[in-house]
Amino acid sequence: MSQFILEFIQQIINGLTLGSIYALIAIGYTMVYGIIGMINFAHGEIYMIGAYISIVVIAALAMIGITALPVVLLLTLLMTIIITSLYGWSVERIAYRPLRGRHRLVPLISAIGMSIFLQNYVQIAQGARDIAMQPLISGGWRFGDAGGFQIYVSYMQVIIALVTLAFMILLSLFILKSRVGKASRAVAQDREMANLLGIDTDQIISITFVIGAALAAVAGLLVGLYYGIVNAYIGFIVGLKAFTAAVLGGIGSIPGAMLGGVLLGLVESFSSAYLSTEYKDVVAFSVLILVLLFRPTGLMGKPEVEKV
Repeated sequence: MSQFILEFIQQIINGLTLGSIYALIAIGYTMVYGIIGMINFAHGEIYMIGAYISIVVIAALAMIGITALPVVLLLTLLMTIIITSLYGWSVERIAYRPLRGRHRLVPLISAIGMSIFLQNYVQIAQGARDIAMQPLISGGWRFGDAGGFQIYVSYMQVIIALVTLAFMILLSLFILKSRVGKASRAVAQDREMANLLGIDTDQIISITFVIGAALAAVAGLLVGLYYGIVNAYIGFIVGLKAFTAAVLGGIGSIPGAMLGGVLLGLVESFSSAYLSTEYKDVVAFSVLILVLLFRPTGLMGKPEVEKV
């Protein structure tokens, strides 16, 4: 097999890993937009807080003598989801609920203000420096001739793919089968009518923020384990890229957010490999501009119908 094909396969693997992270975060954007028609620009900071919490929990478990890897990962996942979900719930209660019914620009500005507040809050609490930890999971598989280019698949890349797939399936089943999921779809279609039919729309909106924050927490944990380093600024650029993924797939469509995340990850991976790493952000946001110009509803989005 030629070196070009091996490199091409390697970039697909790298892109799928990165795209899985974007997809988990993008779902939070698309769920909130589908329910209340607003973009939660504080969502990137929720992901950043999830990454910080995961590292803090891992360090705390090590201090009290819990070192068995499966136990550490399970407890870290649970604690990260719970604490980060509380932040997501708080954002909805503070930045959105009091402003519901106002002009769309008002909650948008509030969300941007909440994003800035959370970023500075973390800087004050944890410092502006990078925080690193030793990798808990290392190693992987190599494929190809020992003397030439080899495809490398790390254990963490496989874990990221499997965990992302598992949470996507769980979310899809929750939305399709559960009572809350059906109520969420009703609220997304017509919030006023759902309210008249006895659905507590405020509760459904809060649950939507909590679910989005929980998925962002999973992404934060995976990124912390994969890269081993976090800082207070990682939420801004990743949040923008996840928003790009949501728009690419079709804002308001959960399958679209998944597809958009994977496609954006592949675009970044190939642009880094065949152009330059300096151009990967340029290419990513160029994709956003092109989608907005030629297909503003995204790949799987539907045109918004004004109710009269």
